[in-house]
Amino acid sequence: MAKNRFNHSWLHDHINDPYVKLAQREGYRARAAYKLKEIDEQDKLIKPGQAIVDLGAAPGSWSQYVRNKLAQGARRADGSIDGFIFALDLLPMEPIADVRFIQGDFREEEVFTQLDALVGAHQIDLVLSDMAPNLSGVATADSARMEHLCDLALEFAAQHLKPEGALLVKCFHGSGYSQIVEKFKKQFKIVASRKPKASRDKSAETFILGRVLKAQS
Repeated sequence: MAKNRFNHSWLHDHINDPYVKLAQREGYRARAAYKLKEIDEQDKLIKPGQAIVDLGAAPGSWSQYVRNKLAQGARRADGSIDGFIFALDLLPMEPIADVRFIQGDFREEEVFTQLDALVGAHQIDLVLSDMAPNLSGVATADSARMEHLCDLALEFAAQHLKPEGALLVKCFHGSGYSQIVEKFKKQFKIVASRKPKASRDKSAETFILGRVLKAQS
């Protein structure tokens, strides 16, 4: 009975959520698009001509937003957008024009290598990660899983970002958060946290933004 009440409460909140209504009106697959939009408008992350990687992309609202921003530039001779978008998720994702998508688990070496090959010689301007583990409810285990995903995003960024590039990751404010911030500070000259208005008040999610890679010894 309690579970049913919870489901009804969530459904009521979801249906009446202004960001859900806005996403439906503007053609985004999920309300999450507005989290990225708010951060992008504050930090001016996305510009035509860039190469961008979207980790944890499904159902695709972040890739949609990125594509819309890149499409504001002059189109290339073949009619495609001015820029490159590479996306990855464990779950399937309906195709989005101009987005090169890999379905696979980023924690697996084979998938990591596959994404490396797809990106190829492109130097990346921005890595976005909306990845999150399946939560068990055990705080220490969940924070360790989240930290591992952040570590993988940091490793990928270290290998592929331009020196002045940026990495934006989702994490949870709580156990393990300060350790993730410290890892960002070792790798980036500028580190900031962001909690967009589109993040639900009840959610512990927050986003960490790192900009400009430090020279690694």
